[in-house]
Amino acid sequence: MSAPIRPQPGILDIALYQGGQSALDGHTAPLKLSSNENPSGPSPAALVAMQGALADSHRYPSTDHASLRAAIAEVRGLDPDRIICGVGSDEIIHLLCQAYVGPGTEVMHTEHGFAMYRISALAAGATPVEVAERNRVVDVDAILARAGADTRLVFIANPANPAGTLLPMEALARLAEGLPDTCLLILDGAYAEFAEGYDGGTALVEARENVVMTRTFSKAYGLGGLRVGYGYAPRAIIDVLNRIRGPFNLSGVALAGAEAAARDVDWVAECIRVNAAERARLTGGLRQLGIGCDDSSANFVLARFANEAEALAADTHLKSRGIIVRHPKNYGFPQALRITVGRPEDNSRVLDALADFKGAA
Repeated sequence: MSAPIRPQPGILDIALYQGGQSALDGHTAPLKLSSNENPSGPSPAALVAMQGALADSHRYPSTDHASLRAAIAEVRGLDPDRIICGVGSDEIIHLLCQAYVGPGTEVMHTEHGFAMYRISALAAGATPVEVAERNRVVDVDAILARAGADTRLVFIANPANPAGTLLPMEALARLAEGLPDTCLLILDGAYAEFAEGYDGGTALVEARENVVMTRTFSKAYGLGGLRVGYGYAPRAIIDVLNRIRGPFNLSGVALAGAEAAARDVDWVAECIRVNAAERARLTGGLRQLGIGCDDSSANFVLARFANEAEALAADTHLKSRGIIVRHPKNYGFPQALRITVGRPEDNSRVLDALADFKGAA
């Protein structure tokens, strides 16, 4: 009898990714604050561009993404030849693992890191290694102490998700300098736009040969449904990734929408301004209710309760009011709820509901 057909080692160890809940029984239009989406949606310019691109849906899209890369480079002050575009920053993460790790190598991430780091490492046959954080902040010393000859990639989300904390540039530079010569540092900047004064790691990428930055159009730009992201890295790394990237990985509609969004700097600036003001109001309101939360540099707040039971009770109460947030137990925070910063009226609903919950408790 022949042996059964089996997938590559590591693949069956992957737990399926769990996205934020979007539906709620008994509520036809719940307030969804579970996926860190931009409550203002895409810019009007992006919508017009996407509608126009629909007429050319019978044509294959660009394979080199030249127009989108040029727009990103122009707005961000980057070198377009050092940019690779992907199906969200998730694809860039996956390509990095596919290109640089395999059996016998390690991919390092912190204990509360994005699930795709582990998933992509296992898919490539590598061993994921989890390193503890310190008070919900990436611990550079712990990473450097654990990194060794088998470590090939280190993933850092900055700002962190789901904590929202930010590691300063000097700490990132110390981490990049201290890693083994055979290791790449990946700075996942999905929420970088929301962190005032932070360039996502651009300067570090341009100063070194072992740093890669990933960014996305899913958060600040309000294009989560299009699935567009990009990486910025030394040209040699971009060349490697482009060799395994699918030639038509982004649709013409996605490319048009992302390019228009990238160039609509006033729209995204206003979204960031509103987020900062509402994030401060939400954080202050939670603290007044006795709910702990760190200062967030993203578009969400991690609300910490006394224990898991209280967090689940608060989650149930919010759902009874038609509000969906995220219980990030699978990210190591069973006692917390991650709340996306919504519109002013959305955040008022959240605070009013939690005030009722705390009063009833």
